[in-house]
Amino acid sequence: MSWRRLLVILHRDIGYLCAGLTVIYAISGIAVNHIEDWNPNYDVRRTRLEVGTVPTGDDEATARIVLDRLHITDKPRAAVWISPAQLRIFLENRTLTLDAPTGHVEDERVTRRPLFFQMNFLHLNHGRGVWTWVADVYAVALLLLALSGIVILRGPRGFEGRGKWLVLAGLVIRPPRSRGRGDSRDRGRPSLRGLHPLSLGGPSGGG
Repeated sequence: MSWRRLLVILHRDIGYLCAGLTVIYAISGIAVNHIEDWNPNYDVRRTRLEVGTVPTGDDEATARIVLDRLHITDKPRAAVWISPAQLRIFLENRTLTLDAPTGHVEDERVTRRPLFFQMNFLHLNHGRGVWTWVADVYAVALLLLALSGIVILRGPRGFEGRGKWLVLAGLVIRPPRSRGRGDSRDRGRPSLRGLHPLSLGGPSGGG
């Protein structure tokens, strides 16, 4: 068996092995590329509720009044006055913000996006540990696919023909220069780490 035939077999089998992970990385990559337009990990929904006028004072006591009026039996994780008139109540995957003088309550619910959360978890290697090695093996496999793909075909359709120009085009594509840490356009941009909804405040965090 010639080395080229062996290379074709390895390229084919490694390609099949990497197909599933490649789909996951591709979908996740598109999702996190548009983090400024949506939250790729969490679905954040906000609704307006009414509880009537609520007296200010002890945070826990006021929180109990709000929860009783909304018929919520969950125990709050914390309740904090964020201003003299606004109390924020933290529940599991849910946050209530009370405006005491008006009785308005903003109810923010957070749920994981099916599939996207798991895909991004793998893509961004939040699991660490063993998954780091899995990701490394996958990266090496992609490298083998790239290198073997370059030399498999011969002639005008292979690397000796148009292939070398396509490889060159891929090599010259570069990201724009970094604008530096002090550039105001980079300030306040959300980080990819964790992608927690509270770090993506504002309307763009939902949807």
